[in-house]
Amino acid sequence: MTTTAPPRPAAVPPPPARPSLGARARGLWLRWWRRLTAMRTAIILLFLLALAAIPGSLLPQRSLNQNAVRQYFADHPTLAPVLDRLYAFDVFGSPWFAAVYLLLFVSLIGCVVPRLGEHVRALRATPSPAPRRLQRLPDSAELATPLPGPAALDVVEEELRVRRFRVVRRSGQQGDELSAEKGLWKETGNLLFHLSLVALLLGLAGGKLWGYEGSILVTEGQGFCNSFQQYDTYSSGALVDGADLTPLCVDLEDFRADYEEDLTAASYTADIRYGGPGEEGRPTTIGVNDPLRVDGDRVYVTGHGYAPRFTVTLPDGTAFTDVSAPFLPSDQTTMSSEGALKLPDLGAGAPDQLALEGFFAPTGLMQGGVLTSIDPRPLNPEVAVLAYQGYLGLDSGLPQSVYSLDRSQIERGRLAEVGRANLAVGETLTLPDGTAITFTGVDQFAALQFSHDPGQVWVLGAAIALLVGLLALLLLRRERFFARAGPAPDGGGTVLSVGSLTRGGGESATSFAELTGRLRAALDERAPTPSAPPSGGAAPEPEVLPRDR
Repeated sequence: MTTTAPPRPAAVPPPPARPSLGARARGLWLRWWRRLTAMRTAIILLFLLALAAIPGSLLPQRSLNQNAVRQYFADHPTLAPVLDRLYAFDVFGSPWFAAVYLLLFVSLIGCVVPRLGEHVRALRATPSPAPRRLQRLPDSAELATPLPGPAALDVVEEELRVRRFRVVRRSGQQGDELSAEKGLWKETGNLLFHLSLVALLLGLAGGKLWGYEGSILVTEGQGFCNSFQQYDTYSSGALVDGADLTPLCVDLEDFRADYEEDLTAASYTADIRYGGPGEEGRPTTIGVNDPLRVDGDRVYVTGHGYAPRFTVTLPDGTAFTDVSAPFLPSDQTTMSSEGALKLPDLGAGAPDQLALEGFFAPTGLMQGGVLTSIDPRPLNPEVAVLAYQGYLGLDSGLPQSVYSLDRSQIERGRLAEVGRANLAVGETLTLPDGTAITFTGVDQFAALQFSHDPGQVWVLGAAIALLVGLLALLLLRRERFFARAGPAPDGGGTVLSVGSLTRGGGESATSFAELTGRLRAALDERAPTPSAPPSGGAAPEPEVLPRDR
């Protein structure tokens, strides 16, 4: 009796080794990097960047117009704080806008740089060999000619070179063949477009990092120098130091505002004098769309308003003549304005400080006992003033606006109202202690903005290159042409198999039908002429081929 051994269990293969943590992290990074540098991602980020810029166009921005932001807060006291927490009034400096901007920048670089290397290699490479079956190309045809194969390909090569094709002749397994291509400038335009977009982003980023701008209200007869301490509002890049500011001073000599018949502003022009500190300066005239340009710096006129003048005479006879302060417009249609004039230094004989808060009407009119303005031009200037005496709190260390009084000082009783009146030019308000306040006239002020952007030339060049690349991308087309010479079926002559691959389009592009028609005509011109019959003899009768049954 024989016994058989039990079958041995099959060996269980060991489980595959789990990749290391570093390999998994590297694989995850590569996957996310491919997604980020895909062209689809770049397009999505570009759309998000345009979408994120919409609030910056619809809502007032602090960097451009502080007064408009204050007015928006006054008109929308509930909504404005919520929007402010979302950086809606400082869109282009917000973290979320910077995040989209940076991701788009990285995506474009990761997408374009590898394609740039591939395109350089394609420019240096010869056209690819003809495919085995030309008839499967989108555009193909066969041309019969009595010329031998090399002569027929010579005709095709001449015609293609006239049309600026790059041509290469080869000897393939199926016979002599020809490969030609043109339109590589289309891909060049595509890469130029994307590289210009990267350069544009670099220029904008450089302008933000090394640029600065400041806004200031300058009354006629006064001026300012380019210093952050003198600006009402300013913003500067992270790499800007105070010593980097251009040494330039600007004096406002005269300001003119012209209006249409419907009293809308037509133009603002300011006569200024500019130069370095201590220089006499050079005169010029600037406007809203005609700024002063000096070595990359620009001085714009962004608005205007009025600065009422007052003469304050103290009881001891001390007079402060023609002191003024800008009143900010509260209504752009009539230029009705509100502001404050603070006089903290009245001398040792004055026990209290003095302040005026008022409403200015360029063309004043009393309606229901209330002063209002009916015209933005200073035809009948009047001012309604409230006079306060007490402690202004300017040395308390707490910041306060120069265009309004600190309401907390009034609420605490440190600043008390001592008189009020509506004054025309030349009229006087006398306070209980004998102080006389006379409204002596009005000056105009201009809202000037000093801007330094070192990236503006770079941005202009990038924008031009971007437009050139876009035109090349849209108007040119990539075209490849192949031809192969083979013997005719009857053994006489040659059959040219031709095919074309085309990508893109444009009105000036050569169509395949036009090219093959021109090739037929050129081949017929080169074909040998049949010999004439002998003199006096009859022409040979044409050969009649048997008809297939």
